[in-house]
Amino acid sequence: MTVSNPPLSSPAAATPATPASTASTATPGTAVGPPPPFDPELAAALEPLARFLTPSITPEMLPRLRAASAPSVPDEELRRGGAFTVEELSVPGPAGAPQVGLLVCRPTATATPAAVVYHLHGGGMILGDNRAGVAEILDWAEALHLVVVSVEYRLAPEHPHPAPVEDCYAGLLWTAAHAGELGVASGRVVLAGTSAGGGLAAATALLARDRGGPALAGQLLMCPMLDDRGGTPSTVQMAGLGVWDGTSNRTGWAALLGDGVGGPDVSPYAAPARADDLAGLPPAFVDVGSAETFRDEDIDYATRLLRAGVQTELHVWPGGFHGFTLFAPQARISQECAAARLNWLRRLLTAA
Repeated sequence: MTVSNPPLSSPAAATPATPASTASTATPGTAVGPPPPFDPELAAALEPLARFLTPSITPEMLPRLRAASAPSVPDEELRRGGAFTVEELSVPGPAGAPQVGLLVCRPTATATPAAVVYHLHGGGMILGDNRAGVAEILDWAEALHLVVVSVEYRLAPEHPHPAPVEDCYAGLLWTAAHAGELGVASGRVVLAGTSAGGGLAAATALLARDRGGPALAGQLLMCPMLDDRGGTPSTVQMAGLGVWDGTSNRTGWAALLGDGVGGPDVSPYAAPARADDLAGLPPAFVDVGSAETFRDEDIDYATRLLRAGVQTELHVWPGGFHGFTLFAPQARISQECAAARLNWLRRLLTAA
């Protein structure tokens, strides 16, 4: 999970789903070693955070975490001194559901933006809003003259699957249909998300493929939350360490899926790692830290994309904990990670 505003407080001290693929768990009898070490700069940043940030979130903590959340990023900050206009829209939601909120940031330096980045925020499916995590997306938008559209999807457990992903898909439909009004050519939409937002981006790409939806230029999946089953070596290694461990992951997935979590009938539109067929998806960028819970499921997903013939770039950042670019943006490895994301996006849009 990644939330751009407040650190997390510690305790007081669709279409039919395709069949589920085999869980990406450790091979029986395979030894799991100690956790990979954190990058020294990141470890130094993580140490003071540990006083008020717990890696292990339980359901009982959710009301307090939400209450402690900092206010959303204000419009003035999003405008960046006049570099962007900022607008909040309400667009048609899924059938029978409320409208979906979209935050639209348009660059003022050009009348013909290069593309739209359709952003899905992080928060473990249980926290966050459509302004969380937008700062890095606006960095890309400034550098490459992009429109940013960030979706306000409903959160679990109040709104379990399929509400969040259906909201994201409804917002994508509006964005693609109105690309011309945003000054962007058809098909120049890139999905981007961090953590839960990365999982939702992957799921939205699957929905767009399977429903014959909008053509997508790419999917930028940053430490994505993809698999409800757990049990990977990285989950075992990172228990109680860093940010968002296996306990937190169970909390997030159980909020989304209820009693079905980890069972045989979970839809790939909830947990994209469950999808058997990854062919025909847009080009992908996947990155993850070596010292985080999602490491193995993300490596596996990127590998399966490549096997399916999808152009995919994978980065495993040595010593990176979950969300390290947000918590320690000045660290050298955070800057290298941010540069790799921007460079991939630049190459993608130049080639398209």
